[in-house]
Amino acid sequence: MLQTFTPDCLPLLIGSFPMNDHLAASRLIMNYTPAIPLWIQLPVFPEEGMVPQFLPGMPGVVSQGGKIFIDTAAKSFDDDLLLFFEDYMATHEDPDRLAASRFALTETTGKGVAALLDTLGRMETQPMAVKGQVTGPVTFCTGVKDQDGRAIFYNETLREAAVKHLTLNARWQIRTLSGPGCPVIIFIDEPALAGFGSSELISISKEEILGCLREVIDAIHADGGLAGIHVCANTDWSLVLESGADIVNFDAYAYFDRFVLYGSQIREFLEAGRFLAWGIVPTLNPEEIERETVDSLYAAMMERFRQIESLGIAPATLRAQSFITPSCGVGSLSLDLATRVLALTRDLSVKIRDSYDRI
Repeated sequence: MLQTFTPDCLPLLIGSFPMNDHLAASRLIMNYTPAIPLWIQLPVFPEEGMVPQFLPGMPGVVSQGGKIFIDTAAKSFDDDLLLFFEDYMATHEDPDRLAASRFALTETTGKGVAALLDTLGRMETQPMAVKGQVTGPVTFCTGVKDQDGRAIFYNETLREAAVKHLTLNARWQIRTLSGPGCPVIIFIDEPALAGFGSSELISISKEEILGCLREVIDAIHADGGLAGIHVCANTDWSLVLESGADIVNFDAYAYFDRFVLYGSQIREFLEAGRFLAWGIVPTLNPEEIERETVDSLYAAMMERFRQIESLGIAPATLRAQSFITPSCGVGSLSLDLATRVLALTRDLSVKIRDSYDRI
């Protein structure tokens, strides 16, 4: 059964953070977003990059000359591929196998999840939701290459394997994080969608992308999770809004003028009871992070809210169906700037919620 709740402009974070201690990072995060904690990715560890973190378990993975790729020319590849799909079918039919399967994050790649579980075990107040994330199928399949340097998205069998690998990882996360009994949110991180329609993804169709996204979203829903899609730049927002995702997370700081052009799709999305996650706190430019204040971001949010309300959305509905987030992860920032982003996100959420309470 699909779980749901009312975000009501609560703060929500994106996964990456610039520290080298998972437990310390998890506990720091809890100071800013205790209502919706998440597991943290620490990019200082190479195995926690967007592609490497989810690559273990895929068939034919080879590390050679400092590069990791899928070797479809290896003698063992066909057998590896067959075994992969056999494992997928067995685990798909019996999800209780997930914890010990190739689809779970490993002890090495899953340190953020372990730290979050430790943090959750120490909480005195149950959170409203818990968040995880998985690299999106388009980003993953265009980021993973074969032995010839060709993205596996263009190999239909490997693309199918990758999407199925990601679906079961998402289901493993939901089952692993469901201990508190609150909704589990899984964000599908898709920075590659910023290239949709450009020369970079010119040969990939909207239908192919939607097919991949919907398979992951359906898997998240199968275990009662809420599916979000995070794109940290501009894209064809009709594709994201029509994907079936419960939450769309967009860069409201830099790209709201592009996003709001999809007015009819935004209205239909909200009327269906889905949620917008407003990435209004800047993360890309250090000067912007230092310059912006809670008051300046609040003014920007109110103006953006008014533009969405002009589409025919009631103010109370928009507030109830919104999260406040950074525009992207903060893993590439200094610790001071990253912490400032967290503080701005939390304090802006408080100001918005307080202002609505006074109306």
